[in-house]
Amino acid sequence: MKNDPALPLADRRPEDVPGHWLLARLGKRVLRPGGLETTDWLLRHADLPGRDVVELAPGLGRTARDILAAGPASYVGVDADPAAVATVEGVVGERGRCVLAQAQATGLPDASADVVVGEAMLSMQGERGKREIVAEAARVLRPGGRYVVHELGLVPDDLDGGRKEELRKALARSIKVNARPLTVAEWRELLESAGLEVEATTTAPMALLEVRRNVADEGLGGVLRIVWNVLRQPDARRRVLAMRRVFRENRDVLVGVGLVARRPEQPAPENDDERDLP
Repeated sequence: MKNDPALPLADRRPEDVPGHWLLARLGKRVLRPGGLETTDWLLRHADLPGRDVVELAPGLGRTARDILAAGPASYVGVDADPAAVATVEGVVGERGRCVLAQAQATGLPDASADVVVGEAMLSMQGERGKREIVAEAARVLRPGGRYVVHELGLVPDDLDGGRKEELRKALARSIKVNARPLTVAEWRELLESAGLEVEATTTAPMALLEVRRNVADEGLGGVLRIVWNVLRQPDARRRVLAMRRVFRENRDVLVGVGLVARRPEQPAPENDDERDLP
């Protein structure tokens, strides 16, 4: 029987569920293109202690744990999946909360956060969705606040458009999501289009399904758990191998990218004449 796309993700067949959800089912906890190393870099630059923090699409709550460990003043997760909301609420307990809402329309007050965190979610959006989410993050930030993102990137900045399209099609076939990664320059432009100033960027190999990265991210016990689950589920194993093949075939252009952007204390003048006003 053909898989019903209306079914909850937990009930879909391994060959049809989005790749990141399949990996989560198999026991993978770190689902970030640049691994924990890039997440740690972002959170250090975010200056979390004593800050009001919003995390968009926290998923399994792995990064939420690290955010809370840094001692923020408050934590709010925003996720459109009720199961994710319940999971994150279980992770944060009384130290924060998670609300059910779209990242494009969080329902949070203007200028209510010092830091907004988003990982591995903008890449899954088309151009309009990306811009709406970034605009929402900028709206929620206080002046001087930071938006830190960890996404799937492409190198070099002048990568041929045909190669980009071929890669996007290959990713869609393997991970069952219309992922649209951008070059580092394109990610910068996206953030700057919402009036943000990019302060720092970093890249890391896209090694999501490589053994060395998984040992670093999941620990040896976690890797053994994942391998055991993969070995005893043939349909899932075929999907994982197909995803790894696409990642390996494109490792010359695929990277994990981290960007730190800041909302200016004051909006930039729209034209030179404004600078002369009293």
